[in-house]
Amino acid sequence: MSSLRSIAKHPTISMVKPCTTLRELKQIHTQLFINGLLNNPHLAGQFIASIALNNPNNLYYSNQVLDHSQKPTLFTFNSMIRAHSKSSTPHRSFYFYSRILHSIDNLAPDNYTFTFLVRTSAQLLAPQIGSSVYCALVKYGFEHDPHVQSGLIYMYAEFGDLVACHRVFKSICEPDLVCQTAMVSACAKMGDVGFARKLFDKMSQKDPIAWNAMISGYTQCGQSREALTLFNLMQREGVKVNEVSMVSILSACAHLGALDQGRWAHVYIERNKLRMTLTLGTALIDMYSKCGNMNKAMEAFWRMEEKNVYTWSSAIGGLAMNGAGEKCLELFSLMKQDGVQPNEVTFVSVLRGCSMVGLVEEGHKHFVSMSEVYGIEPQLEHYGLMVDLYGRAGRLDEALNFINSMPVRPHVGAWGALLNACKIYKNMEMGELASRKMVEIEAKNHGAYVLLSNIYADTKDWDRVSNVRQTMNVKGVRKQPGCSVIEAGGEVHEFFVGDKSHPRYAEIQVMLGEIAKRLKLLGYVANTNPVLFDIEEEEKEDALCMHSEKIAIAFGLISLGPNVPIRIVKNLRVCWDCHDATKMISKAFNREIIVRDRNRFHHFRDGECSCKGYW
Repeated sequence: MSSLRSIAKHPTISMVKPCTTLRELKQIHTQLFINGLLNNPHLAGQFIASIALNNPNNLYYSNQVLDHSQKPTLFTFNSMIRAHSKSSTPHRSFYFYSRILHSIDNLAPDNYTFTFLVRTSAQLLAPQIGSSVYCALVKYGFEHDPHVQSGLIYMYAEFGDLVACHRVFKSICEPDLVCQTAMVSACAKMGDVGFARKLFDKMSQKDPIAWNAMISGYTQCGQSREALTLFNLMQREGVKVNEVSMVSILSACAHLGALDQGRWAHVYIERNKLRMTLTLGTALIDMYSKCGNMNKAMEAFWRMEEKNVYTWSSAIGGLAMNGAGEKCLELFSLMKQDGVQPNEVTFVSVLRGCSMVGLVEEGHKHFVSMSEVYGIEPQLEHYGLMVDLYGRAGRLDEALNFINSMPVRPHVGAWGALLNACKIYKNMEMGELASRKMVEIEAKNHGAYVLLSNIYADTKDWDRVSNVRQTMNVKGVRKQPGCSVIEAGGEVHEFFVGDKSHPRYAEIQVMLGEIAKRLKLLGYVANTNPVLFDIEEEEKEDALCMHSEKIAIAFGLISLGPNVPIRIVKNLRVCWDCHDATKMISKAFNREIIVRDRNRFHHFRDGECSCKGYW
């Protein structure tokens, strides 16, 4: 009979709930002891399992009860292994496995024992321990047990070993729903969404876990449009949507900047009374922040009854990304007053907020406090942000000195921040140094070449521009194509530089002509210096006109209502010409335009940008 067989719980044991306090546990324990019920090994095992599995904070007490238990059953030991496998002390699971092997009743581990030990190995991220567990389960003949097999797939996925996942899955003659779902989850998690989708489509039955795994896989791989499409199919199929589904959907909306679909998801959560957990609430804040609607993001933040460091960091990061550096620092102060300890992610947001508005001394103070006050060792991203902070403020010598004094080898991010600052402040000599250092680290880093060529172009040194271009061709370096995404009518539309594939391109082209006409009346002159090609000025203007964000703006003007803000997400940093042009478009058409580029948000209104030309 299974060690996890279904035994009707004694009414007194049924009183143990997740919310039961230690004092109440002791009262229940006393009642069971007085009535002699703990002399029954099965009832004693039920009580120990109820304590251990209902609340991880009471694991210590369950251990104490077990130590005074006579003849613990396999069910009892398995329950303790299971509880510890999900706790902050998963290694303790092996202590109870050892007790099984050395029990006076000659107990033997069963399929559940190894299912939980496999989960423990995954929790520990310990491949060597996982191999030992695998050898033991083969020794006891459980390698073909479905529960164990699905656990093995999960374990190897946690280790990042997709080959081992496939090996286990191929060894299963008739994989059940649990094994198929585990394999879909494993492949989706590790980026093999193609295989995951093929397997998913072949599944005769799909539970919510399989749907969530596939949607989450798409989201994690950056295929957010596919995630939203699959979610729509999930609803049409009548599958129950839960918190896990909505976290993935909100993440997809955040990635695409799809505010309308994000709003719909928020309404869905409220209508269906899904519990606003910490994870879901934080995802909601992140979605509104990355869609450029900080009012709604902060509204969601303040409505959350419970907030952890990730919730605070998400809101702080949203304010920083949207250029509200001072408010970002105000919220950081409130976080500390609330007794929440900042972590590495928090300081990324704080330093970015300082950089966005040029608060150099403030940023330096927070950087120093990381190690001196909070004991947090700065990571490469923090160093890169400090270089960015000095560079954006025009303090290039200090930025270079900071790089040279880094206790770790400077990375591409640090040199890239310096190179970007050299572009802004036209420092050719230091720009050449930064570009050279970037290429030493990443030979095919297109940004190193493009920014350097733009520095040369600003000084009209066309020979050097040509040399950079030739070097790129010889080394096979390709500039990443610009891509802009805009949401209209509940659909996400994607445009690439020079893109003419959209069904409404004829209308877009007409609108581009109208934009050019109105901008010319306002005195706009295209900044053609950064265009790499050796072509005539008129052709350069045409090339700039075909940048992806300009095509997306034109599409927004023809497809959105007159009072609807145009929201665009771009994969690259917005160029100077598009930035200047978008400011003037916002004035010429009396439209609010919100652009999220690789670095930050730009809120354009009445011919001005929220970044004040500081990005």
